[in-house]
Amino acid sequence: MEYCLKNGRLEAAVCSLGAELISLKKGGTEYMWNADPAYWGRRSPILFPFVGSLKGKQYRYQGKVYEMGQHGFARDMEFALVSHTDTKLVMELHETAETMEKYPFRFLLEISYELKEEELVVGWRVRNTDEKTLCFSIGGHPAFNCPLEGKGSQSDYMLRFMKDEKPLQEIVSAVIGEGGLVTEGTLEFGLEDGYLPVTAELFDTDTIVLEDSQSDAVSLIDPEGREYLRVSFPMPIVGIWTPIQKNAPFLCIEPWCGRCDDADFAGELPERRWGNSLEPSKEFSTAYTISVF
Repeated sequence: MEYCLKNGRLEAAVCSLGAELISLKKGGTEYMWNADPAYWGRRSPILFPFVGSLKGKQYRYQGKVYEMGQHGFARDMEFALVSHTDTKLVMELHETAETMEKYPFRFLLEISYELKEEELVVGWRVRNTDEKTLCFSIGGHPAFNCPLEGKGSQSDYMLRFMKDEKPLQEIVSAVIGEGGLVTEGTLEFGLEDGYLPVTAELFDTDTIVLEDSQSDAVSLIDPEGREYLRVSFPMPIVGIWTPIQKNAPFLCIEPWCGRCDDADFAGELPERRWGNSLEPSKEFSTAYTISVF
């Protein structure tokens, strides 16, 4: 089912399957990717209870091995409606018998979308409804049109990285290797007043992954030097992605609380780097903001 939000400035649409944001418009201009399967058949999936890939597509918990695909299962599940007004939508997901077989935790995952002026605030709330510690990761994967409305080519665009409202002069990316796992290497990008050109080679090594809260806002800049979209986030990690060597007309700006396994990881679920844990009855909540200009 599809739900719509409007506030006189922005319009948004969310699908109950995966609680996925499928449209964000201002003045008739569509900012979200259209999910053309020739490039990538999604728009803004919710990544839960894992972000990225697991080593061998499996994890260990209390001595037992569980199979799990990339980015977990929430993106492919039907969310239930909690509330819906003109400007705010709240949806939720609980564990099922099927999820318990591959992820042995009871949980409540709540996703909210709220329009405020020319911003869309995307909220995440995780509650541990189990009697044991809940281990999880959560992330966003929104894909934005780039080029926007066919203006120029993608190589005419730039990304801009900010921290505490100041432009960065350098960013350091983890390197994603075979199997979608993080290697020991890093890549350094020199920036000019926060700007990074979107070159044809920029994503040859897959996703740009910035850890340790290097940036808290990433913008898309059009060929005229105009900022047309910004994603602001308090998360410790952000990924920037587009399919390798496909010339896909979109870029993803992905706030993450968690990421894929390290290539040499051999521990159990609670030991995963950047993982999160919640004691019984406790809650985790955070939000990121998409601003359009």
